[in-house]
Amino acid sequence: MFENIADAFVLFLNWDNVLAVFAGVLIGTITGAIPGMTTPMGVALVLPFTFSLNPVTGILLLLGVYKGGLYGGSITAILIKAPGTPAAACTVLDGFPLSRKGEARKALDIALYASVFADFMSNLALILLAGFLASFALQFGPPEFFTLIIFALTIIAGVSGDRLAMGVISACLGLILATVGLDIVYGTERFVFNEYELMAGLNFIPVLIGLFALPEILNHFTKPVFQDLETNALKGAHATFADFKRCFKSIFRGSLFGVVLGAIPGIGGAPAAFLSYSEAKRTSPRSDNFGKGEIEGVAAAEAGNNGVAGATMIPLLALGVPGDVITAVILGAFMIHGLTPGPIMFQNNIDMIYAIFIGIMLSSAYLFLIGKLSIKYISKISDVPNRVLYPVVLILCTYGAYAVNNNLFDVLVMLVMGLVGFTLLRLDIPTAPFLIAFVLGPLLEDNFRQSLLLSEGSVDIFVRSPICIVFWCLTAITLGMLVKSYFSKPKPMTTAESGR
Repeated sequence: MFENIADAFVLFLNWDNVLAVFAGVLIGTITGAIPGMTTPMGVALVLPFTFSLNPVTGILLLLGVYKGGLYGGSITAILIKAPGTPAAACTVLDGFPLSRKGEARKALDIALYASVFADFMSNLALILLAGFLASFALQFGPPEFFTLIIFALTIIAGVSGDRLAMGVISACLGLILATVGLDIVYGTERFVFNEYELMAGLNFIPVLIGLFALPEILNHFTKPVFQDLETNALKGAHATFADFKRCFKSIFRGSLFGVVLGAIPGIGGAPAAFLSYSEAKRTSPRSDNFGKGEIEGVAAAEAGNNGVAGATMIPLLALGVPGDVITAVILGAFMIHGLTPGPIMFQNNIDMIYAIFIGIMLSSAYLFLIGKLSIKYISKISDVPNRVLYPVVLILCTYGAYAVNNNLFDVLVMLVMGLVGFTLLRLDIPTAPFLIAFVLGPLLEDNFRQSLLLSEGSVDIFVRSPICIVFWCLTAITLGMLVKSYFSKPKPMTTAESGR
């Protein structure tokens, strides 16, 4: 083990890796602070620039963008009530009222402190748990991986909240799109339509960019009226150590919520943020002040949000299953560099994994440094008009799609997927299940086909081991809970009923 750690330090300690982590956190913080620019979009736009980099350098750059983006979303959430990321929507509840009361600086400071602490806790959980989970996963064969992916897809479709049916539809569409190309066993054509460009399947990067970046741009320019919020000046006193001490209980608890929920594939930062916030409000002696400008509410929301950052990498590195939509992008980056996350990677590339761990711990320090020194300047990004910002983003999207294979067909795929994503947005169908199902689809089919080949066509192989049975039971329990919650939620009252 010590030899592996020493090799990891040798692999990590070069200026490319150190600067990549710093640049990633800085880019992520800026991206998160731009209204309409989500963290998945930022990671997707940076991904093409990693093709020519060393695998460790490229992965660390993307992880830096991920971590910086989670914090950056709180900046505009606090200043102009426009969360830069979905998870930062919870930060708005108390962050914006604090800004209106002239305490924007205090809110931004406590958001930074909570983010850094939760990120550090999440990184520790990743380092301590990923190896153990990977060693357990060595007992997995094709049937076990198939049932694991079925369970993961069940959770992913179910995190759509009240839009359960829409989440299932989105995941199914992603699975269908993943079958485009040649059959992996017999080489027969599927959904190719005599177009040879489609024989290799749809490239991940154009699909990703089209699904997340273009719909936001189209949605902005199709609005009949543009409304600009007045930016609140960065003013007020800094947060003190006493403020941090008062919020520490909520920060610590929110970090744990983030770690637990982040390790479950498909949950993401938003549920963790709202769970942490609601628990802080329930237990706080100042619960009546929540929603009116309570600094503990900001701390709890940001702790839950950033607590997922390292934890979402646990199922990715240990099992090869992305924990959320951003780690699905990072999974694509691993595959582009010829690496397959999972238990085998812990055997063949353990020094690379330890090097990534070192870089992840460094990212927490960079997050604190960049946050303290750049809040004043990064917050000015919210003043950039979207009519100027979005054309620049569109150019970057086109470059990102074209740079994959230097092929205009990929740009066409990006544009088509942009229209698909815009349609999903207008129909209120979540896109995260679509993308994660698209990534996991080939793995699902591959393990399914391998299992049937091993068993000579017998489906009994899918219940042959205790691991398979456990995952089937978890899938059934999850489906039962989802259906129960869906049918037990209050139905909206009709106009006639409301008037009685």
